[in-house]
Amino acid sequence: MTQIDNRTQEQAKLPANRPPRLRFAPSPTGFQHIGGYRTALFSWLFARHGGGQFVLRIEDTDQARTVEGSVEDIIKGLQWFGMDYDEGPVVGGPYGPYFQVQRKALYQHYANQLIEAGHAYKCYCTPERIDRVRQERAAKKLPPRYDRHCRNLSAEERAANDAAGLSYTVRLAMPEEGETIVPDQLHGNMSFKNADLDDIIILKTNGLAPYHLAHLIDDHLMEITHVLRGEDWISTSPYHVYLYKVLGWEMPLLYHVPNVLGNDKKKLSKRRNAPSWSDYRRDGYLPEAVFNFMALLGWAYDDKTEIFTKEELIKAFTLDRVSVSSGIYDPDKMLWMNGLYIRKLSLDELVERTLPYMERPEAEGGLPDSVQRPLDRAYTKQVLELEQERLKTLGEAAHAVAFFYLKDLEYDASMLIQKKMDAAGTRNALQHAHDLLASIEHWDHETLEPPMRELAQKLELKPGQFFGTVRVAVSASNATPPLFHMLAVLGREVSLKRLQEAIAKLA
Repeated sequence: MTQIDNRTQEQAKLPANRPPRLRFAPSPTGFQHIGGYRTALFSWLFARHGGGQFVLRIEDTDQARTVEGSVEDIIKGLQWFGMDYDEGPVVGGPYGPYFQVQRKALYQHYANQLIEAGHAYKCYCTPERIDRVRQERAAKKLPPRYDRHCRNLSAEERAANDAAGLSYTVRLAMPEEGETIVPDQLHGNMSFKNADLDDIIILKTNGLAPYHLAHLIDDHLMEITHVLRGEDWISTSPYHVYLYKVLGWEMPLLYHVPNVLGNDKKKLSKRRNAPSWSDYRRDGYLPEAVFNFMALLGWAYDDKTEIFTKEELIKAFTLDRVSVSSGIYDPDKMLWMNGLYIRKLSLDELVERTLPYMERPEAEGGLPDSVQRPLDRAYTKQVLELEQERLKTLGEAAHAVAFFYLKDLEYDASMLIQKKMDAAGTRNALQHAHDLLASIEHWDHETLEPPMRELAQKLELKPGQFFGTVRVAVSASNATPPLFHMLAVLGREVSLKRLQEAIAKLA
């Protein structure tokens, strides 16, 4: 492959007043991960930006590898992200059906048309012969291509094979000389020597077309204007360009968008445990945060802006800002961005969206099963108000706030003893804290803090030592919201009870 010119300009891409039509055409051979949805998001954003249509099409011709439930998962994922589609399964549309297995007759029609025009031919070679040819070429250190045996059959030989009822595939008769130019809107025009290309299969023995022919027919008949797909497809794009040429069809604008890589610079994939939308939902990520994060995997508005609402992304998104460099999936940045979106939620919305995570079973990350469900909403609102600034996922909430709901705390007594303190001094400090707090009737953080600070001075303890001991006593944790706000939410009775229990631990 040779790149022979620079990127084209977006202004010249579409005839005037022609709205864009883009599609997401996943294969249901597994569950989509963030990389697949990222490319779908680019298509969705550009369709919405241009006032066009976004089409969902299921490319399910590989029936042997189809995974049960994956189509439903794809649709649920789009719904979770908020990417609505104008045509496709469930919603229908004027260009259906939107499952490729239901379009079999179309593929057979155009494959026969290509055969009649001399641009394709029937291949009667058995799998055993194909394998033998592959091994022979490998032994000679030649590329693993078909030897074009059936391309050179006489008309009589073909007729005899058909009369004998031999099964066949259909292969594309690629030119053997010259070059094919692939006009890519991101990478520029790319040149491929035809001598390096294969006669690929465009119709299988079961009458279904593989990707190379099926997607092309569907894109043409569905009037798709822009095709966004991963850069992995660059190597096969000359076949598609040639098919458009011999079928006499106008080719949509091609964008081979960069892959999404992990921090190890390897492509994210289903086989390498790339996260899916359901992983994010399970762990308590907000769909709007993941949506924002995905948009930045290979696209940028400028060198500083990172936070966008969906509406802002639709307005800002253009394909000329898509990079040719791979986007890096950084889970730490995803976590940071999700925490930022959590802090932007109103308190009522935070409660509404966090309660399901807190109320699910303990084995699934919820509060301990001993905590009665449903949770008191008013009390939970007070609890989450203290934690909102610290949460990075909604799924963290149950663990972080469990001590607010538990009847009894379990922790080692050594946690109570702060640096440069001993058990006797710690017990004495806790007893003074208990007695002071028991004397305070008006229980709010503004009333509790001043006398407790005075007591720390009187006991000749640093605030960090004194408050750290009290913090562990009432929460069984060293990492909590601000102490006096926490005491106010726990309430007078619970706070004093836990202090007494801590004193007893040190007896």
